[in-house]
Amino acid sequence: MGQMLGSYDARKVGLYMDDQPTFDPQAGFNYQRKSREMVAREADLISAKIPPKHRDYCAHYLLEYQSCRYKNMPLIYKCAHEKHAFLTCEKDDYELRMKEFERERRLRLREKRLVGAY
Repeated sequence: MGQMLGSYDARKVGLYMDDQPTFDPQAGFNYQRKSREMVAREADLISAKIPPKHRDYCAHYLLEYQSCRYKNMPLIYKCAHEKHAFLTCEKDDYELRMKEFERERRLRLREKRLVGAY
């Protein structure tokens, strides 16, 4: 069982942090949403010794940042652009995951409301 996340409403519908979406990702959208794809290859992440917890959609930015740090070792400040790109990607990924969590919570509440109406 995963950790509970979110508000009381999320707890009422049994939504856990590690749950996969149960609704169609295109439902409610007038346009075709792109599915997210990993840019970095698993072999590159393993060879760079990137820990599994950092192997997400921003791993390719982390690879660039780590290689820049390696090339400019005492002068790490030269990698500020790569670090900023990585941290921005992490922030955007977090926001997207929270929006998807909220969408799942609202759709579950809506489904519960509609089933209770009949």
